[in-house]
Amino acid sequence: MIQQNLQLDAQGRLRHFLTTEGLSRQHLTEILDLAESFAMVSGKSVKKVPLLRGKTIVNLFFETSTRTRTTFELAATRLSADVQSINIATSATSKGESLLDMLHNLEAMHCDMFVVRHADSGAAHFIARHVAPHVSVINAGDGRHAHPTQAMLDMFTIRRHKGDFSQLKVAIIGDIMHSRVARSQIHALNTLGVGELRVIGPKTLIPPAASTLGVRIFHDMAQGLADVDVVITLRLQKERMRGALLPSEGEFFQRYGLTEKKLALAKPDAIVMHPGPINRGVEIASSVADSPQSVILEQVSHGLAVRMAVMSMVLGRQPLGDSGAED
Repeated sequence: MIQQNLQLDAQGRLRHFLTTEGLSRQHLTEILDLAESFAMVSGKSVKKVPLLRGKTIVNLFFETSTRTRTTFELAATRLSADVQSINIATSATSKGESLLDMLHNLEAMHCDMFVVRHADSGAAHFIARHVAPHVSVINAGDGRHAHPTQAMLDMFTIRRHKGDFSQLKVAIIGDIMHSRVARSQIHALNTLGVGELRVIGPKTLIPPAASTLGVRIFHDMAQGLADVDVVITLRLQKERMRGALLPSEGEFFQRYGLTEKKLALAKPDAIVMHPGPINRGVEIASSVADSPQSVILEQVSHGLAVRMAVMSMVLGRQPLGDSGAED
């Protein structure tokens, strides 16, 4: 289990946001509550708030992700921070400079936060252990391990539509084994007290220890989707099929793709979610992705408010009583 104290300061406040694992319900609820106030700011004519004025935030994306990087950039800008995104492919690290040397050089330029996305599991934790005391780290996705802000925008979306987590049945479908999003969702949902959490997928894509994570495992869509309130489909990594974990995209869609017929097994008011990017006709049918039950585009919109909330928390600030919007 990830050590909780790495994410928290001596007063128990969030210093880094590396994983949903090990954080309390109070911490996660505070993120959701702050995100509500920032969501209201987004509806105003002037969307910037002065909370992080004078702070410098650096995006370190060792993995490409235009949508996630752009959302973090917008979130920091709306908090009035100075933002710098570094193209790692052309940075000094590709010319032999070590990661720690690069971090220390950036710290010397008085940076306050690193937003890190990396292909290696544990990379964000490694960086958090080595940054200066005044620097915070947010994990924007590391290997197969965690993607905590994606999980929290998913929690925000669920709470907005469904309210009390304790009354909900949630199903996560697809490649559970390789999904950092699924891991973060599972920890967050259980911490927030979800009524029942199910994972659905082929045996080759569900980790052997999944049952220890507080989920019910299903290999049959009809059983797994019965009477659920929230359906989360995961992006299928196509390289898994080349690795013989799946026979073909067509067969996966036939058995585990979310279609209107399969969705009808859930509650009539069930919502459909997907962390993106969507492989239409592989993990979800276009008719479902574009249906009234789909909240996929809402998830993208909510990512801005949630990331604003996390940034304000880890840098030790609170939203103003009126959400701090500048006139």
